Amino acid sequence: MSLYEDLVAAWVPRKHDWLQHRPLGEALVGKLGKERMFSYCAYDLLFLHFGTSSEVLDHLSATDSALVGRRHLCSIPATTVSDIAASAVVLSCKIDDGVSIGEDSLIYDSTISGGIQIGSQSIVVGIHVPKDSDNKADNLVKFMLPDRHCLWEVPLVGCTERVIVFCGIHDNPKNPLTKDGTFCGKPWEKVIHDLGMEENDLWSSSGCQEKCLWNAKLFPILSYFEMLSVAMWLMGLSDGRNHYFLPLWRKSPRVSLEELHRSIDFSKMCTGSSNHQADLAAGIAKACINYGMLGRNLSQLCEEILQNEISGVQICNDFLSLSPKLIEQNSMILPKSRAYQVQVDLLRACGEETKACLLEHKVWAAVADETASAVRYGFGEQLLESSGSKSTKASENNNHVGSVAQPFCPKTIKVELPVRVDFVGGWSDTPPWSLERAGCVLNMAVSLEGSPPIGTVVETTNSSGVFIIDDSGNELHIKELSSIAPPFDGNDPFRLVKSALLVTGIIHENILVSTGLKIRTWANVPRGSGLGTSSILAAAVVKGLLQIINGDDSNENVARLVLVLEQLMGTGGGWQDQIGGLYPGIKFTTSYPGIPLRLQVFPLVASPQLISELQQRLLVVFTGQVRLAHQVLQKVVLRYLQRDNLLISSIKRLTELAKTGREALMNGDVDKLGEIMSEAWRLHQELDPYCSNEYVDRLFAFADPYCSGYKLVGAGGGGFALLLAKNATCANTLRSMLGENPEFDSVIYNWSVY
Repeated sequence: MSLYEDLVAAWVPRKHDWLQHRPLGEALVGKLGKERMFSYCAYDLLFLHFGTSSEVLDHLSATDSALVGRRHLCSIPATTVSDIAASAVVLSCKIDDGVSIGEDSLIYDSTISGGIQIGSQSIVVGIHVPKDSDNKADNLVKFMLPDRHCLWEVPLVGCTERVIVFCGIHDNPKNPLTKDGTFCGKPWEKVIHDLGMEENDLWSSSGCQEKCLWNAKLFPILSYFEMLSVAMWLMGLSDGRNHYFLPLWRKSPRVSLEELHRSIDFSKMCTGSSNHQADLAAGIAKACINYGMLGRNLSQLCEEILQNEISGVQICNDFLSLSPKLIEQNSMILPKSRAYQVQVDLLRACGEETKACLLEHKVWAAVADETASAVRYGFGEQLLESSGSKSTKASENNNHVGSVAQPFCPKTIKVELPVRVDFVGGWSDTPPWSLERAGCVLNMAVSLEGSPPIGTVVETTNSSGVFIIDDSGNELHIKELSSIAPPFDGNDPFRLVKSALLVTGIIHENILVSTGLKIRTWANVPRGSGLGTSSILAAAVVKGLLQIINGDDSNENVARLVLVLEQLMGTGGGWQDQIGGLYPGIKFTTSYPGIPLRLQVFPLVASPQLISELQQRLLVVFTGQVRLAHQVLQKVVLRYLQRDNLLISSIKRLTELAKTGREALMNGDVDKLGEIMSEAWRLHQELDPYCSNEYVDRLFAFADPYCSGYKLVGAGGGGFALLLAKNATCANTLRSMLGENPEFDSVIYNWSVY
């Protein structure tokens, strides 16, 4: 069967009648006929087939092809010395001054020297026009490609010259001379007449094949500029010069498209393309490093540079030697986390994996410090000091801290909080994104099985030290509080409470001089739930401690302190989980980067009808699959620090969807919320391909006929899923079917808006 016809036709309903009569047609329609197609932009494109050129252009120039970047890996001159249409797509190209490129044209993997004019809706691939030393400034134009034409260049086996090939974009190479066959958009009869040719110049009279563009011996093998000149003549752009070009063309060795495709030197073509892209990437990387802002993905540029096996590693080593100077020159504007990541990428490109791993610790430390500094200016440095060396200056600066009254006075604080389910916008709340760009999240606080599942009890004791108990039966008595200091062991079950004692200032302020604390915590949800359990528990502990010492326990202050706490723990994370648990109901939250980081929570005043519809239609399901958010978070943060284009565009789209979701809920449009959830789930899989698994895929496929949308909560990988049914009847049916199906070890929780 044909990949290009049969397989694709299975996704197109109007092609099903045709496909049914093809081999395997019924099977294809049965298996793929109801699947949906998505358009995906391959940013790391390694191969592109230009057989159906007009369709390539239609795709790239379509109004809805917003994912396609119109400029990538390019060296393009200033607009005052060239004329390049804004709608032209230029990929992997070096363009000199004095070039003209028309609207909606595609230029790929080429070097275009001054004086080249390329029309509109044309395709140019692999053209590398050499410098012409005889070229004069007043006579730049030496080649013109008309509108709607293709031009490409290939090396042939056993031939030192490269052959230039061209035709009209709508020419069908297999259409016979006698049946609408064309060349450069004109009937063959007119082409032959205008150029003074004979049919036997193009086709052998003894051949049994029909005469067409595919087997016409058209394309001469000459010196480069002679080939360009003859090409213009063959395209009909050199009127009155048949007397010069016709003899030159006739006596030159010529090839047809058919012969060309059998004789292409693919090894030489690929090596030349790789070296060309490596040179372009090196120029772009050098400019990034010299000018210091580093907005490009240097890791990706290094991959391109290393395609040049001869000089690639040396170029990366040269860039590595420049990176310390870069940090020094731009320390006031360039985040340290980004500067360190640049060095890590360059070390890896140079094969220095051990050094890169050691430097990665500085990357994460810089993210933690930048987060702490954004929450409260200067706060990051104070966290790392021991209580013994702490100056009294901090107590003057940290006005959120109070003191426990003397003599001992018993005091007990209980804090219970709900979990959160996030509809859309997660990842935009996570540092360093939220430190540099605005974040938007739409989520909802929920109780499970009739009560808020997360809580803590903090009480004062008349014995010194801190006694900690969790719901797993773990206990710890800390007598010397000065022993609490980061970094914490990742397996330490008490690092959350220890970090809370640090960020609230209790340890540094020497508040527990003659009193102690007993702290009990619980979280009545499965481990790895994705419901923001860790952050919300941290918020409960921080809030309880601040109330004990009469500190600032406002939700905004607690949310920001938890953001620092997670960096201190080494888990990382954003602000949406603690916001989701601290503020009741459905809310749309935005963050604004800067010092200090500003959070603004917009509660959604939901109508009783909306709440009722959500509670009837939304299933909160524990998949039984444990997730590890820390591993996913590190991958996503790393890609952001590397300035991964796909990741940045995906998170931007999530923030847009959060705004749209807020409007949908304000209008009571629950179906629209379902669409948004499904798109958010697709974007999460772009951010991390491992955020789903086979079990989750089967669960969603099973639920799909009954749902208007679904996603995993949080970072994905397992945990809880949200299934938004099409209506209450579908919700009840789905609830029953999941409960009866032994294939799914899922638990559906009763929930209510908190």
